[in-house]
Amino acid sequence: MTQSEYVLRMADLRRACSVLLDETERRFGLEVDLSRVSTDYYWTLDLATAFDMSETPAAPLGCGQVSDDVAEITALVRRDPEDVIPLWHDLDHLAGVLRLLAHLDLPR
Repeated sequence: MTQSEYVLRMADLRRACSVLLDETERRFGLEVDLSRVSTDYYWTLDLATAFDMSETPAAPLGCGQVSDDVAEITALVRRDPEDVIPLWHDLDHLAGVLRLLAHLDLPR
């Protein structure tokens, strides 16, 4: 890898999200009916532990909830634009929703 490949460009990330969300919409439609999803819960590992590769994780697995993730994303888009956005919190909920979409697309 070259040094420039170690840079995360927000424009590239935005474009990748757009491409992937467009394809998700094509496959699943404008809405995903969560009542038709077979599970609401999934395993998680807290962020600090997940990115600390110096030791084998001793922290137990956590549990995420799709319905909570969707509620948090819904609240995010309705927030006052002047509100402080806790990235660590909201991006984690967004990641949960994106992982659900990836899960729904797994080969069966």
